[in-house]
Amino acid sequence: MRKHRHVIEDETEVDMTPMLDIVFIMLIFFIVTTSFIKESGIEINRPESTDTPPPESSISPIAIRISDTDDVRIGTSLIEVAQVEARVSAALAKRPKAAVIVQAAEAAHTGIVVGVVDAVRKAGIERVTVLREKK
Repeated sequence: MRKHRHVIEDETEVDMTPMLDIVFIMLIFFIVTTSFIKESGIEINRPESTDTPPPESSISPIAIRISDTDDVRIGTSLIEVAQVEARVSAALAKRPKAAVIVQAAEAAHTGIVVGVVDAVRKAGIERVTVLREKK
């Protein structure tokens, strides 16, 4: 005859308290040892907003437009980025106190815009206004 054995199983539980303590200690350690670095970037000095309109100037600005297909135009003529410096220098010879405005389309490549601004600065103008063209 067979004997029936009844096995009594012990219900075991794992105490999670020590593991939680270790997790919280590690969390506090990483928070305390983390170094916070201020990311460097471009600082933009924006003028204060006023209700008065800007003074009218008798000198019209030199307008450079960059389209979404990266076409560069001064006035109505289509030019290359390499020609910007010479064209701006020629325009400055006629109008020495003229300002330069670069109006770039939102989809224009940043490299083209930076190249145009650099060429304008090489022509002798330090302050260049860059505008985003709205569609």
